[in-house]
Amino acid sequence: MKKTFLFIFAIATTIATAQTPCDNFSAGPYDCNGLDLQSSISLSTMGASSGNDSWGWTDPDTGNEYALIGLDNGTAFIDITDPINPTYLGKMDTETNPSSWRDIKVYQNHAFVVSEANGHGMQIFDLTRLRDVANPPENFNPDEVYTQFGSAHNIVINEDTGFAYAVGTATFGGGPHFINIQDPQNPIAAGGYSSDGYSHDSQVVIYNGPDADYAGREILISSNETEVVIRDVTDKSNPTLIETITYPNIGYTHQGWFTEDQRYFILGDEVDELNIGGETRTMIFDFEDLDDPELDFIYEGPTAAIDHNGYVHNGKYYMANYTAGLRVIDLQDIANGSIEEVQSFDSHPENNSANFNGAWSVYPYFASGNIVISDINRGFLLVRDPLLGTADSNAEAFSISPNPAENNITISGTNQSLTSIIVYNILGQTVMQNNFDAASSKNIDVSQLNAGMYLVKINDTTTKRLIIK
Repeated sequence: MKKTFLFIFAIATTIATAQTPCDNFSAGPYDCNGLDLQSSISLSTMGASSGNDSWGWTDPDTGNEYALIGLDNGTAFIDITDPINPTYLGKMDTETNPSSWRDIKVYQNHAFVVSEANGHGMQIFDLTRLRDVANPPENFNPDEVYTQFGSAHNIVINEDTGFAYAVGTATFGGGPHFINIQDPQNPIAAGGYSSDGYSHDSQVVIYNGPDADYAGREILISSNETEVVIRDVTDKSNPTLIETITYPNIGYTHQGWFTEDQRYFILGDEVDELNIGGETRTMIFDFEDLDDPELDFIYEGPTAAIDHNGYVHNGKYYMANYTAGLRVIDLQDIANGSIEEVQSFDSHPENNSANFNGAWSVYPYFASGNIVISDINRGFLLVRDPLLGTADSNAEAFSISPNPAENNITISGTNQSLTSIIVYNILGQTVMQNNFDAASSKNIDVSQLNAGMYLVKINDTTTKRLIIK
């Protein structure tokens, strides 16, 4: 979030202890479309004045789900395994001073937290400690603090390589500061660069998109205030500029995310609605050729609210739209220059105007389908598409054993044949896909899967959870 424009108006709220269905486009005081309110926890309950970022963690041993909520004075940990009755486990205090800006990511069962508070550094917290909280809420201390920078605006992690990228620090002119976190509690400075100026936010991937020239390379896409920057950061000692791109009527190039095929990059500008007016504007870039990216088209939403953080999951773009709350946009027709809002949950019912209140961020990657909204004024909200169901879908049709598993599983049909499976990780990425001649059961090698929770889609009709230990 661009600090010049932040205004906080604290609104007292309370814990919601029961699910509130979205009925006739309302869930209690909130406008909604296709998303139920599962539960909420107020800022006052968490001892904070304002909320900011959010992320999530799924325990690879138990499948339990946890929301991580950024606050002005720390980071809250919430067990959402029972989404209707979440447990506020406690808070890790800010390392130095309170700040409206905090950012959180997760790698190898550890949370990494940065803030714009002076001298804060990067807090590292072992999330497995949340398994044994005897008397919640507790006050937690970090397991380690990385101090090679003080304040930072954002932390970006490439889970495939074990490198973190702090952006908006005083080091490298605000450009990316590289950190090796492969041993999470022993972070090692790994360089950085300043030649592109201040980076506000970034995404880093092992590239598997349509441009064969960069297959397997570690590619960083940065939102740098006035432009989008594409760099190859495979060699940390020599990050190489690929290209930059701009777009009309730039306000503040804020944050973006790849589509799952890495063909398109979806970008939000944080202050164009405020400075120029009009409806929420989202830029869609065609990155088929990383050396020659193009602005493909611009999507305009139904309100005048400012867009903030957005993430892609299972063919949908989940946008934190400040005063308009969460907006869910279907991307299935993006190749034809068309995307469409299909669901919403307005966490800020007072208005949909262009100001800095409401939904700061969202986390849509839980296998359960529960979606976290972190709200500046209201704290934590949990919403869900009621059509997803709360348990395995069509669970009686097939069984998986053993579960949890290590090397092999057997999938058996009770009254129908097995013909196909697709296995998704918690980010919704396909990690395994097989088609079979019809059979009542199949033995499947899962030894290449990392420990964690997965969803197994069987015959396109049945969904079951699988835990790899």
